Amino acid sequence: MKLNTNLTVAIHTILCIAYFEKDNKVTSDFIAGSTGMNPVIIRKILGKLQAAGMVETKAGVGGSTLSKKAEEITLLDVYKAVSEEKESERSVFNFHVNPNPKCPVGSKIHVLLDQPLDNAQKALEEELKKTTIKDLMGKL
Repeated sequence: MKLNTNLTVAIHTILCIAYFEKDNKVTSDFIAGSTGMNPVIIRKILGKLQAAGMVETKAGVGGSTLSKKAEEITLLDVYKAVSEEKESERSVFNFHVNPNPKCPVGSKIHVLLDQPLDNAQKALEEELKKTTIKDLMGKL
């Protein structure tokens, strides 16, 4: 099972902006050329990144720039910005909605998995917090 690509596309988008913003108009079409994604998807991601205060995007062909310094943006910040769930529901792991309460497995699946999956989510977030956009820029 593959997870949503929003995080990696958003990181790629921010890296494009950081790398090219001084010499180019970094538009959704420009970013789409680097990511291989449709410009419409890039615009949606840019909207989420702008709402989170990481980028500024000018309508039309104005392009995008970083609103924060690259060292101030962590991968966790990007993850939170593009996550499809609300803050209180954000998780890499989603449960199926109707486990059978009369089944010995279905009735206990949450009890069995909630803590290990919560621990894994916390570990993921701790790891994402360690890396900034500046760190990644230094490796380009």
